[in-house]
Amino acid sequence: MTPSTRALTNLIEETVRQHVEAELETWEQGELAAFVARRPESRGEYLSGSRRPVKRVYTPADVADIPYEDIGLPGQFPFTRGPYPTMYRGRPWTMRQIAGFGTPDETNERFQYLIAQGQTGLSVDFDMPTLMGFDSDDPKSVGEVGREGVAVDVLEDMDRLFAGIDLEQISVSMTINPSAWILLAMYIAVAEARGLDLNKLSGTIQNDILKEYIAQKEWIYPPEPSMRIVRDTITYTAGRMARYNPINISGYHISEAGSSALQEAAFTIATTREYVRAVTATGLDVDAFAPRLSFFFVCQADFFEEVAKFRALRRRYARMMREEFGAKSPESMRMRFHTQTAAATLTKPQPLNNIVRTAIQALAAVLGGTQSLHTNGLDEAYAIPSELAMKVALRTQQIIAEETNVTQVIDPLGGSWYVESLTRDFERSIDEYLAKIEEVGGTLAAIEQNFFQREIADFAYEFAQRKAAADRTVVGVNKFVDDNEDQEIEVHKIDPTSERRKIERLQEIKRTRDNARVSATLEALVRTARDPGANLMPATIDAVRAHASMGEIVNALEGLFGRYTETPVF
Repeated sequence: MTPSTRALTNLIEETVRQHVEAELETWEQGELAAFVARRPESRGEYLSGSRRPVKRVYTPADVADIPYEDIGLPGQFPFTRGPYPTMYRGRPWTMRQIAGFGTPDETNERFQYLIAQGQTGLSVDFDMPTLMGFDSDDPKSVGEVGREGVAVDVLEDMDRLFAGIDLEQISVSMTINPSAWILLAMYIAVAEARGLDLNKLSGTIQNDILKEYIAQKEWIYPPEPSMRIVRDTITYTAGRMARYNPINISGYHISEAGSSALQEAAFTIATTREYVRAVTATGLDVDAFAPRLSFFFVCQADFFEEVAKFRALRRRYARMMREEFGAKSPESMRMRFHTQTAAATLTKPQPLNNIVRTAIQALAAVLGGTQSLHTNGLDEAYAIPSELAMKVALRTQQIIAEETNVTQVIDPLGGSWYVESLTRDFERSIDEYLAKIEEVGGTLAAIEQNFFQREIADFAYEFAQRKAAADRTVVGVNKFVDDNEDQEIEVHKIDPTSERRKIERLQEIKRTRDNARVSATLEALVRTARDPGANLMPATIDAVRAHASMGEIVNALEGLFGRYTETPVF
């Protein structure tokens, strides 16, 4: 746009703004004031889910300062309207229901069921011992093996988990962080043993260790060696796995820890900045790895704020990658993300209401332009979802995709005075948080100073108070409560023999493997780890091929890296 054209555009926009503001003032002082005098509004102040003021009505005056270039077109910088030119007109989002419980064989049966129901991607939940790097036969694992996810200890487990599934044809997401690099090594070893092309594998490991210190609290090593492991996974896959995402940077768990939507967005951009700084510090060009960065967000209950959040995140990320890190490829600036509906909004009372909550949140995620989606089961406030709950959750996505026609128009809420205003304000507020984080020394320093933890705790405490006082309505919990609860639902039950069978199999593998080879590979891994510039992935792959267990690999490095202990926030 030429300077003269821009000047003319600004003049027209200013004229329109002044006219609209005058008309709005006349309306407020006349018709609105008379109406409110007869019938007052229900409250004096209206706030979004992030406690941000919401106006009664939005007009062109609210978006007069937004240049069209900030909104743009789908698939073009700054990607506000979506990362791809055709979005769901080309193909719908990936429907990726998470699953994992008991033994690898049991979870494999659930995978086969979901694929038969039309699921287009797999997502794996792991049990707490696997997440924390303990073997199933570790005394600390008693009672937890296979309870909250599937138990994976050794290479055989990974092979059985995906038995009968073509890993070149379906994408696989693995929700795991402190021990993620070990599972990635197992996944690579299984694929190579099957003769698969690593460049044809698609999916992701979560591998977002910084948000663990901020929110989810699952860690093994201190931040510095943990960041080194993340760096190594990104640099290792950059030249070997063209379609695989070595990290899935997560705002979801920040939200589930009690944050606002704004905190979820801002803190995720802050951790992303730290990861990109760490990898580019090795000399790897940003365009060599940034196209494989992926993201994971929640979709909370505030419908329009969530849509605006997704649009603002895409725009802020694109600007950061181009302006701060010098990315030149559009692929490095496209934020691609998975969304999960909000587990924290699910209720035990009146659990069938959870179907409605999930459907509305899923629709907001779709209108916000998600690339893949998990819809929660109606019974997840009780337990791991049953097959019926998973089927209903998947059908929810399929109905949105097939029956509503929302896939026909890209970014259909784009241009809404309300949504565009929210998007702009959200991006500005992200910038304000990023400035605060840099003032305290950056993301790692902010973690050490408990900046993130305090911010989340303060918001979560206020939210809990409002819910307890019924200022924040939760249908069936603090309003429209049933005197006699009668909604009986099927609940998934863990096979009580799963833990014993899993431990027995692991101990059999440890007895029959070549233990001298295991020891040699673990020693080689520790030698590699002593060199801060060396990549840990090749030595880890060698160790899992020798049937070293996850716990053995974790323990071998603990002597060098140490274990992390958090300073708690009260």
